[in-house]
Amino acid sequence: MATQKYSIAQLAAVLKLPAITAAGSVDTLLTDSRKLNNPSASLFFALQGPQRDGQVFILELYKKGVRCFVVNEDMDTSGYPDAVFLKVPDPLQALQTIAAFHRHQFAIETIGITGSNGKTVVKEWLYQLLQPYRNIVRSPKSYNSQLGVPLSVWQIAAENDLAIFEAGISKPGEMARLRPLIDPDIGVLTNIGLAHSEGFVNDEEKLSEKLELFKNAKVIVANGDNNGIVSGVARLNIPFFSWGTGEDASVQIIEVTTKNESTIIRLKEKEGAAFQIEIPFADQASVENAITCAAVLLYLKFDPERIAGGMKTLQPVNMRMEFKQGINNCTIINDSYSADLTSLEIALQFLGQQAKGRKQTVLLSDFFENGINDQQLYPTIYALLTRYGVQRLIGIGEKMQTIIGALMKQSATIDAAFYLTTKDFLRQYHSTQFRDEYILVKGARRFGFERIVTLLEQKVHETVLEINLDAVAHNLKAFQQQLRPGVKLMAMVKAFAYGSGAAEIASVVQFHKADYLGVAYADEGVELRKAGITIPIMVLNVEESAFDAITDYNLEPDIFSFELLNSFEQHIKNAGLKNYPVHIEVETGMNRSGFATAAIPVLADRLAHNEFMKVQSCFSHLAASEDEVEDAFTLHQFALLKNAAATLEQIIGYPFIKHIANTSAILRFPELQLDMVRLGIGLYGIAGASEVPLQTVATLKTTISQIKKIKKGETVSYNRRGIAKEDSVIATIRIGYADGYNRRLGNGTGKVFVNGQLAPVMGTVCMDMTMIDITHIPDVNEGDDVIVFGAAIPVQQLAEWIGTIPYEIMTGISQRVKRVYYGEG
Repeated sequence: MATQKYSIAQLAAVLKLPAITAAGSVDTLLTDSRKLNNPSASLFFALQGPQRDGQVFILELYKKGVRCFVVNEDMDTSGYPDAVFLKVPDPLQALQTIAAFHRHQFAIETIGITGSNGKTVVKEWLYQLLQPYRNIVRSPKSYNSQLGVPLSVWQIAAENDLAIFEAGISKPGEMARLRPLIDPDIGVLTNIGLAHSEGFVNDEEKLSEKLELFKNAKVIVANGDNNGIVSGVARLNIPFFSWGTGEDASVQIIEVTTKNESTIIRLKEKEGAAFQIEIPFADQASVENAITCAAVLLYLKFDPERIAGGMKTLQPVNMRMEFKQGINNCTIINDSYSADLTSLEIALQFLGQQAKGRKQTVLLSDFFENGINDQQLYPTIYALLTRYGVQRLIGIGEKMQTIIGALMKQSATIDAAFYLTTKDFLRQYHSTQFRDEYILVKGARRFGFERIVTLLEQKVHETVLEINLDAVAHNLKAFQQQLRPGVKLMAMVKAFAYGSGAAEIASVVQFHKADYLGVAYADEGVELRKAGITIPIMVLNVEESAFDAITDYNLEPDIFSFELLNSFEQHIKNAGLKNYPVHIEVETGMNRSGFATAAIPVLADRLAHNEFMKVQSCFSHLAASEDEVEDAFTLHQFALLKNAAATLEQIIGYPFIKHIANTSAILRFPELQLDMVRLGIGLYGIAGASEVPLQTVATLKTTISQIKKIKKGETVSYNRRGIAKEDSVIATIRIGYADGYNRRLGNGTGKVFVNGQLAPVMGTVCMDMTMIDITHIPDVNEGDDVIVFGAAIPVQQLAEWIGTIPYEIMTGISQRVKRVYYGEG
C-alpha cells in the first residue's frame, strides 16, 4: 500500500483515458480479490487468467465496498451505482503504467537486480547490509514478475531513500515492460545460467534481454570473469563496476578459503588496499552472492571494515514462510528472521488466508525501520494487526511493551501480553498457553525467535516430508492452462492428499480457485470442512453410516448403485431436505463401481422430477488413459459416458456437469475435457512424460544417526543379507518401513541422496532405521540430511525400483512422519 494517494481522475489521466470527474482516491492496487483489506481506497485490476476473467470478481468486491475498477471489456454498470470503471486494452499493462508513474514521483536511488539465479538472496543480503544506514523499500520475497514488480514499486513512500527491486523474465520482451517501473541507477547482474532458459534461443539472447533493465543505469555491477557479460555490458556503453579474478577488475578476488561452514574471501578494490570478509556460508553460490554485495557496497563508498562487519552477520534467506506442526494442535508460521512493515503485511495476509476462522496469534518483536520514527512506525503496526483480524499478540521488546502496549489498551479485540526480552518470555513459557491456533512468529534477528519456534514445534523424530505449497499452486495453474475456457477443475485430495496433507493442500487449491475437491470417504470431507474449506466436495466411496456426516457438512455423494440411491433418498426425506446435490457414476470399463450403461434409462426415470436429489454431475473413471496401447479403449469409455450422460440429461430435463478426464487424459486427450476434469497425482508434480512444466511438491528427508566402518565380509541388518564386498563405511539413517520406506528397497534395490551422490541401501530395511553404503562418498557426517525422494530422486524412480506406482509410494508415508509446509503465500 502506497502512503501517497492519487485521485481517480489523476489515474485516468495517467492511463490516457478521457477526463472523468469522479470523486475518490486510491492508495491500494488490488489484483487478488482474496487479499482485500482496504475497500474504499482500492483500485481493482480485472486481470485475465488462463481460466478466469478477473471481471467475475467485480460484483463480490463491489458488495464489500470497492468502487474503482480497471477492466478491458464493456460493463453493464446499472447494478453498480457510484462505481468507476476505467476501460483499458490490457489491465496488467495499466497496472504497470500506474506503478511506473508512482515510481517517478520520487527521486530515490534505486538498485535493480536481475540474473538467472540469486536475485532474491542478493536483494535480501543488500537489505541486511544497508538497512542500518538507509531507509529501504524492497521487493517482498521474490516479487519479480510482470505482476510482482508493479506491486513492489507501489510500496515506495516519501520516507524511503533507497529502493532495491528484483526483476525476473521468462521470454523476450518482458524486461522492456519492467524497465520503466524500476528504472535503476545501479544495475546488478547476479549471473547467467540455465534457470528460466526455456523461452530463449540461447544464453546470448537471454543476457541481452536481462541487460535491457539497465539501459538508463549509471553503473552495472557484475562478474567480470564472464566474457559474455563483459561483451554485453560493453555494447550498452555504461560504466562497468566488475568483480573477478583479473587484475583489471574493479574488485579483484585474491583468494577464497572455505573452512567448515564459513568462507574467508580476500578482495582488493582497484587503487585500494586488500581486505578480507568472512561469511557464515560455504557453498559457491553464497560466495558469489556475497562478492556481488561487497562490490555494490564498495561502489556506494562503504569502507571495507564496515562491509566486513556486516558480512559476518549475514543470515540465510528463507524465501518462504515455513509451516510447522505445533504443540496442542497449533500450526506455526515461521517468518522469524525479519521485521519490517512490508514483510509484516505479507505475513499477516498469509496468516489470515491459512487460518480461515481459527484463532490467529502473532509473536512480534520490536522493529528497526531506519528513517521512520517510532510514533509513526508502531501505530502503523497496530493498525495492520487490527486490520487483519489478529486476536492475540505477544509483543517482545521495549517499544512493543511501551508504545504498542499503550495502543492495545484502546482495543477490546486483541488479547495482548508483553515482555522486555525473549529470555523473559522463555522464562515464563508453558506449553498450555497455546492450543488450537495459528501462530505467526516474526521478529528481528537480534531477538533470536528461533528459540521460541523450537519450543512451539511439535517434537517428532527427524524424518520429515516437506511440502512445497508454491509448487502445488504452480502445478494447479499449469494444468488450468491446458483447459478450454469455462472447463472446471476438481482437485483430488483423497488419501490424505496422496500423503501430502489434505487440509493444507485443499487450502491452496481453494485459494487458487479450483472448482471442486474430491475425497475418498466422508470423514476426509468432514476434516476439510472443519479446516475452513468451503468449495464443493465430492465423496467417492459413500457408506450409509456416513449419510449424516455428508448432509451435516454439505458434502456431495457419488451415487453408484440403486441400493445406495434408495438409501440416500430415504435419508434426504427423513432429514427434510430437497434438491440435494449428488453425482452419478457410470461404469464404462473399469468394472469397479457405477451404474451400467444399460441401466441409465431406468435411473433417469427415477431421477426425473425427483424433488429430493438433484444431479450435480455425471462421470466415469478411465482405466488406462496413460497407456498409448489402450487409447482405443479410453476413447470407447469416453463414448459410453457421453451417450449415458445424453440419455440421462434428456430424460431428467436439466443440464449437469460431465467429467471423465484424469491427470493423464488432461494432457493426452484434450477432447475428453467435457465440463470438468479431475486432477489427481499431477497436482503433486507427477504426470509421466509430460511437456507441462511441473514442480516437485514433496521431498522426503531424513538424517544420519550413526556412521561406522566395517571390514570386507561383515554383514549388515537382519538375516545378514547385506554383505560388505570391501572395507566399507556404513551410515544408519532415521527411516524404516514403519515410516513408509518399503522393505523391497533393501539389499541395494533402493538408493538415497547424500552429499550430492546416490548411496545404495545396505541389507534389509528395518522398522525404524535403514543402513546405506557411503564408502565412496566424501565428507559425510552424522546429522547430515539425506534425501529419500524429491527433486534429486523423483518418487517415480522409487516406484520403478520396486515395480509399483508413485501413488503407492506417496500414500504409504506414515502419519508419524512430520509434514512441514512452506510457501511464499
